[in-house]
Amino acid sequence: MQADEALSLLKQGAAQIISEAELREKLALGRPLRVKLGVDPTSPDLHLGHALILRKLRQFQDLGHQAVLIIGDFTSMIGDPSGRSATRPQLSRDQVLANAETYREQAFKILDPASTRLVSNGEWFEAMRFEDVIRLNSLVTLQQMLQREDFRGRIERQQPIHAHEIQYPIMQGWDSVMVQADVELGGTDQLFNILVGRDLQKMEGQPQQVVFVLPILEGLDGAKKMSKSLGNYVGLSEPASEIFGKLMSISDELMARYYPLLLGKALEAGAHPLAAKKHLASAIVETYHSREAAQKTLEEWNARFSEKRLADADLPVFRPEAADIVSVVAAAYASAFALTKSRGDARRLIEQGSVQLDGEKLRDPKATLQLRSGQILRLDKTRAVRIG
Repeated sequence: MQADEALSLLKQGAAQIISEAELREKLALGRPLRVKLGVDPTSPDLHLGHALILRKLRQFQDLGHQAVLIIGDFTSMIGDPSGRSATRPQLSRDQVLANAETYREQAFKILDPASTRLVSNGEWFEAMRFEDVIRLNSLVTLQQMLQREDFRGRIERQQPIHAHEIQYPIMQGWDSVMVQADVELGGTDQLFNILVGRDLQKMEGQPQQVVFVLPILEGLDGAKKMSKSLGNYVGLSEPASEIFGKLMSISDELMARYYPLLLGKALEAGAHPLAAKKHLASAIVETYHSREAAQKTLEEWNARFSEKRLADADLPVFRPEAADIVSVVAAAYASAFALTKSRGDARRLIEQGSVQLDGEKLRDPKATLQLRSGQILRLDKTRAVRIG
């Protein structure tokens, strides 16, 4: 593929490229580019937010380039301060290494192992002496680090910035030097860190990497960045039924956002929201499980919700301890779906007619329930439990 054609394909979905002209020049070199992506195993699971960037990295691979996937076993112990209003809790080395094993397995659901160089940044940071750390720090200024928007915000709010946090962008930048990256991918929140990598490469006499940032994927709440710590995520290794159910619960507005980011195409004008959401959920399940799993979960969802055959569906079993309906609804969400619903949330669901017992709407939040084993308690459009 010619450089112009490859550039036209690659820049689809990008939020910012610094610069397109540089990327075109590199694509015209006639050799595989080293395209870097760093991931910090701060939790055991990758989610759809990670997948958005991994899919772009796979696109580079499909054009003949090499993916350089850096597992940040050292940077994880600091924790990326990007977008954070407070210092991240520090992880132990053992925690990071355990998480890293699952990251490797999950990343290859998307990437081609044959054209992936997999490295850990501990390979070079472990070997550093303290005088090497001092030299690395001498390459940047404190004023440069404090230009970060999140750091400036903390200073204005008189919140602490710990010295180890300032090391993070320096270490991420040094990763680019060590692998001689031609391109670095990341979310828009990584722009500052990737620019630091460009600066360090220039100081070390290397060609500067192209900055290639993609949009941040909102979580299921439609408000904040998808994050496991916020509970608004869809994990790549979650069961097919859980992935499907989570995606069926998103708002219509968020669905229109997910289509171009996750499927690479716009939601068709006039598409029926429910049918479009089923297509989205099925496509994601097929990608990370199989076509058979996607078909099975679709049929199960139809049996559970669309066709109202809940009695035949495979539902989570819930054994309530309280009898008042508000407490039962809140406890069912927590027990069966690990979702936190306040008493106020439960009350609103009841008043709007979302809660049903054996198909009958329960609208009185002051009611006391007489429940028996085998009854079906429907909590909302996408979740129901069987009373145990």
